[in-house]
Amino acid sequence: MPPRISVQPSLKAFTGSSHGHNPLAALSNAAQTSVRAASSKPQSRRRYDPFLIAQARQRKAANISRQKTLAAEREASIGDPLESKPTPFIQDIVSLQTQQILPDAATEFNHYLTSDDFLRALEYSKELTEPLKNPDRDTADPRQEEEADELHSKQHQNAREAIRRIIHLNNGNNKDRVRLNIQKCIEKLGRHNTDPILAAKPASVTHPNAPVYPKKAQRIGPDTGSPEVQASILTVKILNLTRHLETTNKDMHNKRNLQLLIHKRQKLLKYLRKKERGGPRWQNLMETLGLSDAAWKGEIAL
Repeated sequence: MPPRISVQPSLKAFTGSSHGHNPLAALSNAAQTSVRAASSKPQSRRRYDPFLIAQARQRKAANISRQKTLAAEREASIGDPLESKPTPFIQDIVSLQTQQILPDAATEFNHYLTSDDFLRALEYSKELTEPLKNPDRDTADPRQEEEADELHSKQHQNAREAIRRIIHLNNGNNKDRVRLNIQKCIEKLGRHNTDPILAAKPASVTHPNAPVYPKKAQRIGPDTGSPEVQASILTVKILNLTRHLETTNKDMHNKRNLQLLIHKRQKLLKYLRKKERGGPRWQNLMETLGLSDAAWKGEIAL
């Protein structure tokens, strides 16, 4: 019987079997580990190097200062899209929103009342409560009638002062002040008051074969829907929200509402400028509200 020769141990070095140690596999693992370690060392040095950190902070500060410079140049060239110039109309609106009204002011009443309505109601109540005269003048006592008139006059003054304090705007809330400012916008910029004063817009060149449309019906009542009135109402709301956000920086809901109001006003201003071709209505609106070109031109980003 021939002798048996075992060849399995010698083949393990060539086949790379898992039963024995493979020097090639160990060399490849060591190379991968060294590559990973080499690639992570620059990152760690870059992350914790004080010189590189100082350079990054310097670049960030330079970018912030450049952004501030560009914003200042833009604001100086076309103005601020949010704020208005301190015109008399804007100052009146801001003072009504922020300050206390003097008690002697007879024009700032709440509950949709005007000074004429207030005085008319007082005169009517005085006539109703006036003491009656004795029809028989022979038996009438002049002294008693004089005392009754003095008492009635005193009671009327007390009632007038009490009613005036009740309906005064100082007892109202911010919503009442905004409503009163909206009424001022309607009276100031409404076309029922500005059409007799302002000139017509520049005439356009019409084609001889263009159709002729009938004239529009005359406006009846106060104007509340024209673009200038709506833009002024949005300006009042924008000023109110701006004053509110000065002390509440984390009110994200009203920040979004402010952006919506500004973009709505921008659309109205663009429409009015295109329709009026920069005429008297457009100029009167921009001068009254103290708005710059930034309120309607370009993209508004807050």
